[in-house]
Amino acid sequence: MATAKEREAELSASKEAVMDAYDKLQEAKSHFRLAAEAAGLELKEEATDQLRQGRKKVEDLSEQASGYMKEQPLATLSFAFIAGFILAHIFSRK
Repeated sequence: MATAKEREAELSASKEAVMDAYDKLQEAKSHFRLAAEAAGLELKEEATDQLRQGRKKVEDLSEQASGYMKEQPLATLSFAFIAGFILAHIFSRK
């Protein structure tokens, strides 16, 4: 059987082990928080880059469409008329 001193030493060692584990858990929590913040920042930067690329594509398509309208005004007018006719026909149904 363990003596009182042995039990006290074992209890003290257990408390110390628990405190060490708690400290490591707090440190891991801090590291996890920093990693999550860094990942969020990276995702935000990636989303911003994709938004810029999307805007550039829209500008390019707009320029192409403007160029096509200037080069082919009759085809553009015909397409607009047909599209308007179809949309009016779809939305006028009851």
